[in-house]
Amino acid sequence: MAFGIKRKDIENWKLKIDQGEIAFLTHYWLDDRFPGCNTVTKAGCSDLDKLADWGKKYGLQREWIHIRNEGYPHFDLFGDRQRDILKAEGIEEPLLNKK
Repeated sequence: MAFGIKRKDIENWKLKIDQGEIAFLTHYWLDDRFPGCNTVTKAGCSDLDKLADWGKKYGLQREWIHIRNEGYPHFDLFGDRQRDILKAEGIEEPLLNKK
């Protein structure tokens, strides 16, 4: 279940994806399959090859890209991998600092 996200943040994320950028969107998230994880970052891009190449440098597999009908392909990042990737990308994410 996703929550704590603003429509404007989603719209900006989608706009960047549509422009072929690697875009990041972090929000609160709860899923019983991932205990201890309370946020997820969606790293997306409309260019699947660009997204796959970006993910490869962080050990993400192309098969992990979520491709759905809405047209916003993305990786879901959570846990330590989320924190490490955002740090490597130079992204300060305030939601990750809250426990």
